Amino acid sequence: MPRALLSVSDKQGVVEFATQLAQLGYDIVSTGGTYKQLVQAGIKAIEIDEVTKFPEMFDGRVKTLNPLIHGGILHRRSVPNHVQTAQDFGIVGIDIVCVNLYPFKATIDRTDDFDEIIENIDIGGPAMVRSAAKNFEDVIIITSPSDYASVIDALQNGTNTLEFRRDLMIKAFEHTAAYDSMIANYMNRRFKGGFGDKQFIVGTKAMDMRYGENPHQKGALYEFENYFTTHFRTLKGEASFNNMGDINGAVKIAAAFGDANAVCIVKHGNPCGFAIRDSLLEAYTEALKCDPVSAFGGVVAVNGVVDAALATKMNELFLEVVIAGRISEEAQEIFAKKGRLKLFEYGADKIVLANDAIDFKHIDGGFVYQDADKIAQDEIANAKLVSTRQASKAELLDAEIAYKVAALTKSNCVVYVKNGAMVAVGMGMTSRVDAAQCALKKAKEQGLDVAGAALASEAFFPFRDSIDAAAAAGVTTVIEPGGSVRDAEVIEAANSYGMALYFSGVRHFLH
Repeated sequence: MPRALLSVSDKQGVVEFATQLAQLGYDIVSTGGTYKQLVQAGIKAIEIDEVTKFPEMFDGRVKTLNPLIHGGILHRRSVPNHVQTAQDFGIVGIDIVCVNLYPFKATIDRTDDFDEIIENIDIGGPAMVRSAAKNFEDVIIITSPSDYASVIDALQNGTNTLEFRRDLMIKAFEHTAAYDSMIANYMNRRFKGGFGDKQFIVGTKAMDMRYGENPHQKGALYEFENYFTTHFRTLKGEASFNNMGDINGAVKIAAAFGDANAVCIVKHGNPCGFAIRDSLLEAYTEALKCDPVSAFGGVVAVNGVVDAALATKMNELFLEVVIAGRISEEAQEIFAKKGRLKLFEYGADKIVLANDAIDFKHIDGGFVYQDADKIAQDEIANAKLVSTRQASKAELLDAEIAYKVAALTKSNCVVYVKNGAMVAVGMGMTSRVDAAQCALKKAKEQGLDVAGAALASEAFFPFRDSIDAAAAAGVTTVIEPGGSVRDAEVIEAANSYGMALYFSGVRHFLH
């Protein structure tokens, strides 16, 4: 009779799977908790030590590491001397291996007890998975309950082909590679500050893209911790590679102010509009004023629920993407009139961020890796007043908005905010004074009054020229990291114009 070995930590669906295997004529070999669950469900099963002739030992550390198990998996049925050796040593073939591994991730999430963590590093499980995957020509390897139905279907319908087993083999090696990577990364975080000799970045495919940045490039979206599978919902259209980059920039800015009714408009990865208002409709209307030309064909992130009124307003302009906490059914009906518009939501009242702890970027020949940049909760509140004049409460709120937007905008950048709305932005410049002047030029073209605005820079002003330009535009409050050798010159300029000037002490380059 064919034989299947079942040993799983994730026991979802295993009883039903074992029942179907038994009906197909398979003997079931099992271990520990899986064996007990199967027997309790009335399934006839063989306990592992009946096969190995050895009991589990060393508190369960050794139970499947045995030639009678691995020989049963690894011997090649098409090689006569393999078959003969198996017969000589009483090794019974194992034709199906169903194994998933000790819950290491759940353990490190639950406890910092290193002894318990060590005991939840699976040894026998990965060995069996790799053995079965290596011998996929003869053995079916299953590492996920999601594959139970397809395996039963293949066995019932005669579609247990080499190609079918090969696909399961690839999944198996992905499974063990991801598992070992998780352990190595955890040990590096615990003992080497997260920067060991090797760095493993493991993502799971969430969706294919039609193409990458350009049509001749392949592309796909990979996720950490099921983030997109759990939170990201497609309501209309198909997200492209470029869309996802713009969405990332837009939602980070829109959600940077807690539960505030914030709207951010992004074009080619850079913000061209932002506002906070009492209503989302007002916020969008104000955000659009900053640069309606760039907003054409842009991505709009709404930190809340898009209703019919907001959808009607948005439909006045060609937008490529709207993403929000939620988009009401009435709003979706209104948006349906726009054929090329893409709609996505998080299925919540507000945007749901992953808040990844790490950040990395590909460069030719490798990648650079770092802790993710975050604005500390008290960073702005603790900013040092270095000028004679102190900002008003309203000016400080505008300064906070400008500072957070600047931290999430390509360097060199400056951001001007007035009454809770961005009125000018200059980004991605090689010179900070150019960024300031470009922003003011665009504001003037749009007929926006910058007088009374707060100005933020993500890095220090190396010279007073940016302060001079801001003063000429009527800026009353400036916030920047400070730290230039010419800080005294910058402070003197601010005081000469009666500006409030704050140093945060933290630089937020975004390259």
